[in-house]
Amino acid sequence: MAILGDVARKDGAPELRVRTRFVYLILIIAFLGIMSRLAVLQIAQGERYTFLSENNRVRIKRVPGTRGMIMDRQGELMVDSRPSFDLLFVPEDAGDPQSTLRQLAKYLGRPEHELIAVFEENKSRAAFDEIILGRDVDWATVVAVETHQLDLPGVNLRVRPRRNYADGPMAAHVLGYLGEIGPKQLKILKEQGYGSGDEIGQYGLEKRWEGFLKGQNGGQQVEVDALGRRVRVLHEVVDVPGYTVHLTLDRQLQQTAYEALKGKEGTIVALDIHTGAILTMVSTPAFDPNLFARGIKPEEWRTLTKDRLRPLNNRAIQGQYPPGSTFKIIMAIAGLEEGVIDPDARISDPGFFPFGNRSFRDWKKGGHGSVDLHKAIVESCDVYFYQLGQRLGIDKIAKYSRAFGLGEKTGAFLDDEKDGLVPDTAWKRKRYRQPWYPGETPSVAIGQGYLTTTPLQLANMMAAVANGGTLYRPRIVNKVESVDGTMVREYGPEKIRTINLKPTTLQRVQTALADVVRGRGGTGGAARSNMISVAGKTGTAQVIEMKAAYLKSEQLSYFNRDHAWFVAYAPVENPQVAIVVLVEHGGHGGEAAAPMAKKVFEKYIEMKNQPKDQQQARAPGEIVAD
Repeated sequence: MAILGDVARKDGAPELRVRTRFVYLILIIAFLGIMSRLAVLQIAQGERYTFLSENNRVRIKRVPGTRGMIMDRQGELMVDSRPSFDLLFVPEDAGDPQSTLRQLAKYLGRPEHELIAVFEENKSRAAFDEIILGRDVDWATVVAVETHQLDLPGVNLRVRPRRNYADGPMAAHVLGYLGEIGPKQLKILKEQGYGSGDEIGQYGLEKRWEGFLKGQNGGQQVEVDALGRRVRVLHEVVDVPGYTVHLTLDRQLQQTAYEALKGKEGTIVALDIHTGAILTMVSTPAFDPNLFARGIKPEEWRTLTKDRLRPLNNRAIQGQYPPGSTFKIIMAIAGLEEGVIDPDARISDPGFFPFGNRSFRDWKKGGHGSVDLHKAIVESCDVYFYQLGQRLGIDKIAKYSRAFGLGEKTGAFLDDEKDGLVPDTAWKRKRYRQPWYPGETPSVAIGQGYLTTTPLQLANMMAAVANGGTLYRPRIVNKVESVDGTMVREYGPEKIRTINLKPTTLQRVQTALADVVRGRGGTGGAARSNMISVAGKTGTAQVIEMKAAYLKSEQLSYFNRDHAWFVAYAPVENPQVAIVVLVEHGGHGGEAAAPMAKKVFEKYIEMKNQPKDQQQARAPGEIVAD
């Protein structure tokens, strides 16, 4: 038996040795594999994994600086910031990101594909960068996330300041709105402290005064647990709030103008005639900037951009309209200054003006009879100004138009201001490669034809007529202060030019403008007030040329109806404020626009007459170079 056992052991020894060597080989290969993997992880990719492991414990959280407030001229709050919650997701903290998002969608009652789509769009971001799943989320979302935090690794909430526009759409076109910084903007502004997901002014004062309003971001070094939840703050840099911007706008006057225009398309602008300060700038229809503050939805944006009434347009500076009969103020000044008319001489107005093979009609069927300059302004006689236009010629008309700021941007430091157009012979030759034909002048003489202006330009023109010929640059900001009240910048009147006019020229024109409102037969009688004396000029601007004689505007389809104008200043005895009202497709200026101006003037005088203890001090200032 012993002999047989020895034989067996001898016969099995070679096989055992082979197996042993095979096991050793596998162990060696496994060991080398482990060592090579350790080399890759610790040497080749050591820096990356050190970063990941450290970020799995310690995170750097940016704390956005609170944007500065915006106040009106009396210190009433128009824009501030309120606390809000953003819903965030860090995929690296979730074992299965898509599974976590599906669970989150279930708790929030939202479609899964919406959250997963946001995740897929942000896959190229840096590791541990937060994905924003929702801005300014409601309280139900906050409760759902906090209640199910253990089931939602990587999901958390961030408190951040959110813009709050106290009056909604009332001053939307002036104040503007914020939006998330775009890739192109971020590329340019990254060095200025902006980061992905930050909000930046995209329109209006929010955009133009971004540098003052922005504030400085702070930060926190935060220790988190395995689910990405905050454990403690290791280090903190406090954020610095932005500056407070004080406007020239008067909130009460703005509200009166907005209420007057509600339900109409148009604009109302009021200026301080001695400083150029914009007291009111309303454009309707408007939009609610709070939609942008909470994150505007795609369908809401489409509704705004596709609306035929153009609610995003600031009609005060972007609308370019024929000024209609309001332009007769310029015509009268030009005629008197050039000496081509005797203001007391009369013409006969039969209701039309024949020129060449055309007949230019008056707005009043049968005409105004015997007319001098005063009556021509008061009753808005077209025939008188047709004839005056022929005597002046287009180039002299253009000269005086431009002197009063028409056809050029006012420089009011607002977004996308338009120039308007004042035609002359050089413009016609350059634009159409044709000479100016005399038959084109009569239309321009009554504010039609190629001529277009913005409402702000007409308001500034009226301010210069009222103050004796000084054209100021309209301005919207009075001063900028830090949070502790320290003055940062202060702004005051900026004179564009002084228009040298004969004293008798302004005296005659101003007297006629006062009688437009208070005189017998004046077209602006609807602006007459027992509280304040008003001087002004009505205007009706054609949208299309009406072929049929004396066809009424209201007989046309809505978008082809005439625009209604009223430009005015008050009080007549001591002018303080100039106002322009435009009602798109409103018909006659005396009927549609003048009553609105009356409301704003009366509100102005009501505030002026308030007891001293109810008034807040005005905030004038000297101009400071930027």
